[in-house]
Amino acid sequence: MDLILVIKALILGIVEGLTEFLPISSTGHLILVGDLLHFNDEKGKVFELVIQVGAILAVCWEYRKKIWSVLTGLSSDPVAQKFAVNLSIAFLPLASLGFLFGKHIKALLFKPVPVALAFIFGAFIIIWAEKRQHTVRVESVDDLTPLDALKLGLAQACALIPGMSRSGSTIIGGLFFGLSRKAATEFSFFLAIPTLVVASLYDLYKHRELLELAVDAPYFAVGMLAAFISALLAIKGLLRYISGHDFIVFAWYRIVFGLVVLGTAYSGLVEWSAS
Repeated sequence: MDLILVIKALILGIVEGLTEFLPISSTGHLILVGDLLHFNDEKGKVFELVIQVGAILAVCWEYRKKIWSVLTGLSSDPVAQKFAVNLSIAFLPLASLGFLFGKHIKALLFKPVPVALAFIFGAFIIIWAEKRQHTVRVESVDDLTPLDALKLGLAQACALIPGMSRSGSTIIGGLFFGLSRKAATEFSFFLAIPTLVVASLYDLYKHRELLELAVDAPYFAVGMLAAFISALLAIKGLLRYISGHDFIVFAWYRIVFGLVVLGTAYSGLVEWSAS
């Protein structure tokens, strides 16, 4: 095995796991880190899709009891049926818009400077959401209505813009729509499962000619394991954090991170790919 590729796989796996479920955009971070590591070609993009599986498995493991109760209750439990319907409704907007416009968005916006601008714009949305008065009417994911699910799905669709954050769009949208922080955060975790699975499988199928499993398998394994462990830590940490804090700290992180990228791009300190 190539030690340099192992290190790159490890770094990208950690970045994917730590950022996928926080409101700071995993896609944005992977674009930027992949650019710095010179691992941003088509093969690198396929690798990013594969390591998402590790992050997905972390959610499945953390919420295995809830997922199992839903799966086993689909035929008879109204609560499980309602949850499954809501998840399906929330999944549709991003899936539909991604299918129609995903290729064009990737061609135009999957570059460091647009990502940095989205980081900063998203930060001000978070600050706006946190500064307004909250009226909580949904305390649990099981209390969501189909209309709530549709609105959360439309919010998640904002994540088609890299740097906006899939989890961040869903969570902050949830705050605007009257969800508690816990309900909004947990629903973003559950919604990640169908969203990431379908997106990853679709993109992997499109780029299947780039896969060389005999050669790539060790690096995929390293990246997926790193993503699984770091995502599990991030999920547990975020749930503890939101029990007593708001999301403002993530907004400031986004602003600082975005300004650093813009500053290094326009000063020439870092030679980012074409923006």
